[in-house]
Amino acid sequence: MNDSQLAFSVLYIAYVAITLLFHKTIILYPFRLLTTFLHEISHALACWLTCGKVTAIRVFENEGGVTQYIGGCRILIIPAGYVGSAVWGSFFVMLSGGQKTATVAAASLVLILLVSLCYAPNSTMVKINLFYAVITSIFIYLEWRVFSPILNYVVLFYGEFVGVHAIFDTYQDTIKRTVQRSDAYACYEQCPCCLPKCVGIQWAFLNILLQILGVWIALVQMSNECENKGWWACLTGDFVLDYNSDKIWQWEEHAMNNVQDLLNN
Repeated sequence: MNDSQLAFSVLYIAYVAITLLFHKTIILYPFRLLTTFLHEISHALACWLTCGKVTAIRVFENEGGVTQYIGGCRILIIPAGYVGSAVWGSFFVMLSGGQKTATVAAASLVLILLVSLCYAPNSTMVKINLFYAVITSIFIYLEWRVFSPILNYVVLFYGEFVGVHAIFDTYQDTIKRTVQRSDAYACYEQCPCCLPKCVGIQWAFLNILLQILGVWIALVQMSNECENKGWWACLTGDFVLDYNSDKIWQWEEHAMNNVQDLLNN
């Protein structure tokens, strides 16, 4: 483990400790509202991807939210909230390891924060979206013009908190208790063969898996082997770098000759 990987690991553990200690306090209240927004925008993205129309996206002070839509594939839109929060958390964590990748993650967040304001937001959502859009944009500027690394730490905390909070949220709202207005219960209504708590357990497992995946990819990106490689080349390893169609063809030809020899014998 090199210095970058060690620093990342220590910082991630510290962030998890902070989240566990202050999860329900006023200190992390703005971050809980951010997670609620990402939950709701995930519903909206699923709606758009399934050719539906989003009419309103709202986040409330009690940390609840609602996405109003017309059309789309309901069986995909309903689970997109909890699953989407886990994906966003993993996305931020895995891209936090490098300057360019952290900038992509931060810019993506700013973009969806601003675009979502076009869909009948309430006052709470307007405030939280503008706050995070401005703050994240400032960190992008500081990263490229003043001091680096700083954006990496911010994006890592976004990803860690969103991912860990998604796990807590899934447990509280779908496993510990059954709420008839919850997404898990709505999934049960669409597919009665899977009870709400079973749906919640699947989502919780996926949340944990995606967070681990994000950490693993970030550590791989910071490894010595990936120092001079691009993001995709690093993840795919030597297979992509050494790919040669002639070698593949020669392998196939050799394999066919072996098969022919076996048949002749």
